[in-house]
Amino acid sequence: MQPFDPQRRRVIARIAKPDENELNLLKKRIDFVTMVVIAFIAVIIARLWFLQIHHGEKYQAKAENNRVRVLDIVPPRGNILDRNGEIIVSNRPSFNIVWSKEDAPDPDEVIQRIAEITGDDIDVYLKRMRESADNPLHLPIVLKEDIDWKSLVLIENDYFSLPGVRIDVVPRRQYHYGDMASHLIGYLGEISASELEDERYGAYQRGDQIGKGGFERFHEDHLHGEKGRIYLEVNAQGYQQRLLKHLEPLPGEDIRLNIDTKMQLAAEKALEGRGGAVVAMDVNSGRLLTMASAPVLHLQDFVGGISYKAWQALLEDEKRPLVNKTLVGQYPPGSTYKIVTALAGLTRGVVTPSTSIYCAGSMAFGDRRYGCWKKGGHGATDLKKAIAESCDVYFYQVGLKVGVDGIAEFARSLGLGELTGVDFEGEKPGLIPTAAWKKKAKNISWQEGETLSIAIGQGFNLTTPLQICQMTATVANGGTRYRPQLLDAILDQSGREIKTFAPIVDGHALGSPQSLALLRDGMLEVVHGQRGTARLVRIEGTTVAGKTGTAQVVRLAKWKETSKDKVPYKYRDHAWFTCYAPADKPEVAVTVLVEHGDHGGSVAGPIARAVLQAYFGIEEPVEQAASPASPPQNSGVVEGD
Repeated sequence: MQPFDPQRRRVIARIAKPDENELNLLKKRIDFVTMVVIAFIAVIIARLWFLQIHHGEKYQAKAENNRVRVLDIVPPRGNILDRNGEIIVSNRPSFNIVWSKEDAPDPDEVIQRIAEITGDDIDVYLKRMRESADNPLHLPIVLKEDIDWKSLVLIENDYFSLPGVRIDVVPRRQYHYGDMASHLIGYLGEISASELEDERYGAYQRGDQIGKGGFERFHEDHLHGEKGRIYLEVNAQGYQQRLLKHLEPLPGEDIRLNIDTKMQLAAEKALEGRGGAVVAMDVNSGRLLTMASAPVLHLQDFVGGISYKAWQALLEDEKRPLVNKTLVGQYPPGSTYKIVTALAGLTRGVVTPSTSIYCAGSMAFGDRRYGCWKKGGHGATDLKKAIAESCDVYFYQVGLKVGVDGIAEFARSLGLGELTGVDFEGEKPGLIPTAAWKKKAKNISWQEGETLSIAIGQGFNLTTPLQICQMTATVANGGTRYRPQLLDAILDQSGREIKTFAPIVDGHALGSPQSLALLRDGMLEVVHGQRGTARLVRIEGTTVAGKTGTAQVVRLAKWKETSKDKVPYKYRDHAWFTCYAPADKPEVAVTVLVEHGDHGGSVAGPIARAVLQAYFGIEEPVEQAASPASPPQNSGVVEGD
């Protein structure tokens, strides 16, 4: 028997009678630990569900992307054709050096090697890398565009020593007629950050090329096409292993213009070295056969981004090559506006075909004299003679009788002073003044003496060459004002017409058919009359009817007696000539504006003649007609032709 142990008795007693508080505390601790374990397991399960089920496809795609590269294929842009189906702009293959950051463990070494191959300064490539620093890693960077064959071969040979580098074959614009119609065609450039935010470019991404001007921009939706895709399997170093899938791109749609290539080339050649514009229009439909603005733009300068030096040269050129002068340039119409004044006078009954107004070389009005371009005067002058010889005094008198508001009404019916609605961007409306306009714009009442300037196309008058051509076509066809149209049709890849554009009638000229016929008789005399101001425009085998104009740029008395070649370029008068042919059955209207060209008959007229020769297929130049009247001298507010 063991001896009695009091200590052991106390322990047994404690086990036999446990403390309730201690048991509750122990139980709470066990429950807390259990809940923590359960919560931890729940978080793990929830996270697994979130990653593998809720976002399973997303992360599966990311994992797949570590193995598969998806490359966009740039679609060929649609071609641009002329009215006869001749290709003006198409595409050619171009080879670009493209670099993927996520596949390049040592970018400095790669860039150094590419610079050695191409012979370029490494700073060029470093700049491109800096500009793309914020791009996602998977987006490739175009290091150089349109490389030569030598560089292409060397890069392909060094493929395995250039991780992340590949050659992309992309279509590049090819201009079959050089810089012809450059203001109409426009150019391509990389999409900007602001353009990426535009809903119109929702399907585009950084690095994509889009139209930046002209038809390339105006019809981007038709020309662009849809991208293709290439799915490639790559290894851990980013080198291609095999092709998994290839989706062909969808080429853009072709657009066919109404432009006639031969006429356009003739116009641009005749304008060479000058600033100005030529517009030719089918008088019976409004189709625009020529839209030439000079100087032309060198489209290749814009490919890949124009340099700062070249851009500054364009901005500083006094001939303003960046302006499409056919529909943006606004000029006083000069004596071409006398067509409007004559129509208003005939229709309002202030003159008849036989009404004679004596021109002594000037006319007194108020406290001053308003001169005619011919200092000796034209003598007794009727309507036909006034148009043929461009007598200012005759039209002063008619303008005063009709009034500024009456003249404006007829001008607008011929399409002046408002947008023509041509299917192109940037058109300006010009200005045809009225008494109400002056009061609102300048808070000064109209002065009757200002009507004299308006009647001969000076003063506040402003028109575009496109508007003057539309006016001429309207007179030629008997009074129907057609909307000018550049676009003829949209074509699919097989050449099938998807959409065509029918002629649109926007209005009719005020005045009777008889009044318009009288104007046409006078315009015929301008070219074929013995004293017409545009005898240099005569073409063998056809008749031409037209109107010359010389628009004063600024009134400077100090240059009045100075020879023309001594007057600064920016102060010289603009030269106008507008016409249609054949005169007996009109088909085409041609308008020429030569900035600071001085005289319409001797400067602008021969340019129109060259365009008409191209239209009628006259290859060899014909002998010059008799010299026109002596160059007129300006006097006061007047202009000579």
